[in-house]
Amino acid sequence: MEKLEILKRTAQNVGCEVIENEQMSRHTTFQIGGPADLFITVSNIIALKDVIKAAGALGIPLLPLGNGSNLLVSDDGIRGAVLNLNGDFRKISLADPVTINCGAGATLASLCNFARKNSLSGLEFAWGIPGSAGGAVFMDAGAYDGQLSDVLFSTTHVTRSGRTGFLMGEGMELGYRSSAYQTNGCLITSLVVRLKKGNQEQISMQMEELLKRRKAKQPVELPSAGSTFKRPEGHFAGTLIEQCGLKGARVGGAMVSEKHAGFIVNMGGATCTDVLSLIEEIQKTVLQQTGISLECEVRYLS
Repeated sequence: MEKLEILKRTAQNVGCEVIENEQMSRHTTFQIGGPADLFITVSNIIALKDVIKAAGALGIPLLPLGNGSNLLVSDDGIRGAVLNLNGDFRKISLADPVTINCGAGATLASLCNFARKNSLSGLEFAWGIPGSAGGAVFMDAGAYDGQLSDVLFSTTHVTRSGRTGFLMGEGMELGYRSSAYQTNGCLITSLVVRLKKGNQEQISMQMEELLKRRKAKQPVELPSAGSTFKRPEGHFAGTLIEQCGLKGARVGGAMVSEKHAGFIVNMGGATCTDVLSLIEEIQKTVLQQTGISLECEVRYLS
């Protein structure tokens, strides 16, 4: 029996939904990406551990999806299995009056809304970031002078051998758009954030004000992966790109946003190849004109 078929049956036997050759363009905010060999939706920790152990034994790569933001998937798709966390992994609850337990599969928007409803302040900056809570940990997501590391207390995960574990404090190795999970191979299952009591009306006003700013300055009306490049020290990537005359530059269906040059947008029918070519052109031009190397923030998966 083929290895993928064995993994498929294993996942189905523990209650997972499995789709073969699922187009990743349906699951990424860029709306780009070919088929994943297997797209597995997991709803509880027992099933997740079984799937991870089976994939490891079979030598099949596993890629956690999150909310599909900050990703660029190859036109050829993904060889292996994509994991979509649902069910228990999307639950959010109060651990105490100022502490929230959140499943890694929950959207960041859901977490922000939960905090607002409970009059908890500290996550206002994240309102409008189109990612999952687990993805936000993975990248230490941030905006408007705030980042998840400001409020993140601890995380739980499953190792590639199927064992559960947790990290807290310095063990999470949080930094600008980075965390220990980018190198340790573990899959985030939940997180704990510690906030502070606030005024619900003021929290809502701040969230909506930041969302208004985001909509005014960023191309939220078009498919994208979010900010394409990390911020070079002492500079803003979008400003450098604009200064180099690249606003509106286009390769196929991929274009440097005319609203914010730090974003590449899908104008319709863009391919991964289009985006990669445009990224290369931007990096080359900015380096030639400014001497500054731009590092991609968007993760490329194949």
